[in-house]
Amino acid sequence: MADTSLMQIPGHIDPLPVPRDITPRADGRVDLIGLPRKRIAELFEAAGLDAKAAKLRSRQVYHWLYHRGVTDFEAMTDIAKTMRPWLTERFVIGRPEIVLAQHSEDGTRKWLLRTDDGHEFEAVFIPDADRGTLCVSSQVGCTLNCRFCHTGTMRLVRNLTAGEIVGQVMLARDALGEWPRGGGTMAGLDDDEDEGSYTADGRLLTNIVMMGMGEPLYNFDNVRDALKLVMDGDGLALSKRRITLSTSGVVPMMARAGEEIGVNLAVSLHAVSKDVRDEIVPINRKYGLDELLAACAAYPGASNARRITFEYVMLKDKNDSDADAHELVRLLKQYKLPAKVNLIPFNPWPGAIYECSTPERVRRFSEIVFEAGISAPVRTPRGRDIDAACGQLKTAAQKLSRAELDRLAEEKQAALG
Repeated sequence: MADTSLMQIPGHIDPLPVPRDITPRADGRVDLIGLPRKRIAELFEAAGLDAKAAKLRSRQVYHWLYHRGVTDFEAMTDIAKTMRPWLTERFVIGRPEIVLAQHSEDGTRKWLLRTDDGHEFEAVFIPDADRGTLCVSSQVGCTLNCRFCHTGTMRLVRNLTAGEIVGQVMLARDALGEWPRGGGTMAGLDDDEDEGSYTADGRLLTNIVMMGMGEPLYNFDNVRDALKLVMDGDGLALSKRRITLSTSGVVPMMARAGEEIGVNLAVSLHAVSKDVRDEIVPINRKYGLDELLAACAAYPGASNARRITFEYVMLKDKNDSDADAHELVRLLKQYKLPAKVNLIPFNPWPGAIYECSTPERVRRFSEIVFEAGISAPVRTPRGRDIDAACGQLKTAAQKLSRAELDRLAEEKQAALG
């Protein structure tokens, strides 16, 4: 039975974060994944080591966790053999539990994962010729209720911890065999080896997008802390230029994201008028288009070299007209935004009330935006056969959620006139 005692409250309002950096385990041990070196040292000291020993051991353990990817204290060969059982008794090196691993015909992989307290979420790896992108979840469920998104039909259960977020990256590296010397059965660290030399550049997993389940900016602290571990040269060592955070428009947190995380920004725009965006992206009722685009223009680090990506799902007869394309161009130019527009053919799911725009309509929309000097590629759907495509992520079948009930109520009211 999943532990729901620390759930967040779902709905259209901004959810209140629950302060929790570690998910409690039934065996009482503490999972170290997701914790920075200083926090690990604090835990070691609280468990009985003196301050000097705690600092030394935390540095060693941190290296083995994040740089080497080991999952067993016995593999930490530069730590005394007598010390390893002490660590094993009190701590654990976790990964999200894999409930189901699926492979698409196009090479996409999807993992259904479970937390230590019994909640499920998903992560997706998308391989391409020149890159491999991991789509990472930040919450169990979502509170935003975007009408074209399958995840939006789930209730928001809770935020994922930093460990559960970075654990998705580490699990993908496990699956792809991308730890130095192959996944965690290494000999000890060679004296002449440069500890900061390992990066993911040139490997299968090259990029991370915070575009999985949930709204990252409603779980800001944990997302920030996880991505700091990912970007740490002594940790997972992935460049911030290879990481993109996507938001549906939590305007008050956008500047802070630029200042404290500094990764690329993607915005789920999907409409260019108030009425349509209010319908398909309900957060627009709280933070409107003008407010959102002004926040984009002020995003720290945005430039022609680091353009903001605007995601635009193509919905038949809803947001895909020539007039919509021209209005999109006008808005981006009005706010002088260094922009790229990703056009996303709608990915169907059971119960969806929208259809995908025709290929001809998508192509014409793209041409209008391109002709105005703004890049507007059409994203090729990936992983549709395993429900891993954009907007399709949702865990196992469940009872009607708050979001689904909201939708049914709205549709019933509309039918009544």
